[in-house]
Amino acid sequence: MRGTGSSTAVTRNTLRQQIADALRDEVLAGRLRPGQEFTVKQIAEQYGVSATPVREALVDLSAQGLLDSDQHRGFKVHRFSVDDYRGMVEARSLIVDGIFRRVDLRGSTGVHGRALESVRRRAEEAARAARVGDLNILIGYDLRFWHELSSVVANRYISDFLHRLRVQAWVFAVPYLRSDTELRDWLWSGHEDLVDAVTSGEAEPVRAVIRAYNDHALAWADRLER
Repeated sequence: MRGTGSSTAVTRNTLRQQIADALRDEVLAGRLRPGQEFTVKQIAEQYGVSATPVREALVDLSAQGLLDSDQHRGFKVHRFSVDDYRGMVEARSLIVDGIFRRVDLRGSTGVHGRALESVRRRAEEAARAARVGDLNILIGYDLRFWHELSSVVANRYISDFLHRLRVQAWVFAVPYLRSDTELRDWLWSGHEDLVDAVTSGEAEPVRAVIRAYNDHALAWADRLER
C-alpha cells in the first residue's frame, strides 16, 4: 500500500509540473493574455484532469508572479507594467554584474570546452530565431540559453532567480512584440557574442555584452512609453 501511495504522489506531482509548464507556455505564447481570467474547473476540463493538480499548478505559477489569485473569481494572468519591466532589467543587471565582478577577482571564468558546448548550441538557435524574427522559436531557446549559462557561472539559487526574472520579462514583452511591425529590430541576437566573451576567460568583455543587452532592453521600454 505504501508503494501505491508513493506512486500516486509522484504521478500527481509530475502532472502538476506538466500543467504548470503548459500554462506557462500558453502565457509566453500570448494565448493567455495579461488580465485574462479563468478558474481551476475550466483548466481541469481543458486538460481532462482532476482539480487538485491544476490548483497546485496555478498556485505554483502565482508564487512565480505569473498569475494573480482571487478567492472568489479564480486566477488571472498578471499584468506587468513598463516600470515592472525596467525593475526586472535592473535586478538582473545588478546580479549578473556581481557575478562577473566575483569572476574578475579570480582572474578567469574557469568555464571552457564541454561546459559551454550546449550553451553555444542554444546561443546559435536563439540568435538565428532573433535575426529572422521568429518569436515562437526564440523564447524557448533564449530562456534555455540564459538558464544554462547562469548554471555554468553561478550557483543554483542565483540561476533559478534569474530564470524567473527572464520568464516574467518575456510575459510582459510578448503581447507588445507580437504586434510590433519592427519586431526584428528589437529582438536581441547577441547570444553568440556572449558565449565567445565567456569562453575568452575575461570578465570585462562579458560585462560589455551584458551592458549592451540591458541597454537594448531599456531602449525598447522607452520606445513603448513613447
